[in-house]
Amino acid sequence: MTDVAAVDSQRFDRPKFRLAGDRGLLVEFGDAITPEINQSVRAMTFAMEAAAVLGVREVIPTYRSVVVVYDPLTTHPSLLSTRILSLYEGLARIEPPAPKESVIPVCYGGEYGPDIAFVAEHNHIGIDDVIRLHSEPSYPIYMLGFSPGFPFLGGLSENLHTPRLTSPRTRVPAGSVGIANNQTGIYPIASPGGWQLIGRSPVRLFDPDRPNPFLLRAGDTLRFEPITPDEYRRRAVGGEHD
Repeated sequence: MTDVAAVDSQRFDRPKFRLAGDRGLLVEFGDAITPEINQSVRAMTFAMEAAAVLGVREVIPTYRSVVVVYDPLTTHPSLLSTRILSLYEGLARIEPPAPKESVIPVCYGGEYGPDIAFVAEHNHIGIDDVIRLHSEPSYPIYMLGFSPGFPFLGGLSENLHTPRLTSPRTRVPAGSVGIANNQTGIYPIASPGGWQLIGRSPVRLFDPDRPNPFLLRAGDTLRFEPITPDEYRRRAVGGEHD
């Protein structure tokens, strides 16, 4: 997983286009990961969905670009590029819907957050400070990726930046909340992973049996709410996470 670069905003004057396979077009808005560039990503995603551009099957937002998946029997990159540039000219006048905030309960520390003491020690703070600093912000959800519904979040406090594990775990339980360098996120499904685990949530972020399998959406925001182990167990009844 890519780390968020701590660099100055460098927004392009106009989008840059790259081919992404035989039915994908990558539209880049800058070469840094910043809220300003990501705002352009959100606006273009909204504009393309509203315009229902001919031949476009899906628009996937990322940190600093969108991936446009298209039907090659209906359109092609040159047509799409022209249409996207036309939308870009009016992007400043487009206001995407206000972000929806999701509150994700987290039981910090103990068996659910085995690395929280290391995060505290690495940053010369107490465990209570880790919990407070981690649960205070409203995090922008820049993109989903790595595994189904994994949220890449911006805005982690500099006082919590902690390197990854030197040796990744072969299995991280679903719902685990972790820190890796200047990022934080939640593992939606059990998977290998090298992030420092500080807690776990009983909320299922990805469920293929739901009408919309993904609980979170890029462009929205997320806030963590500390809960007790008893509350975690109560809310996890039914085996949401194994």
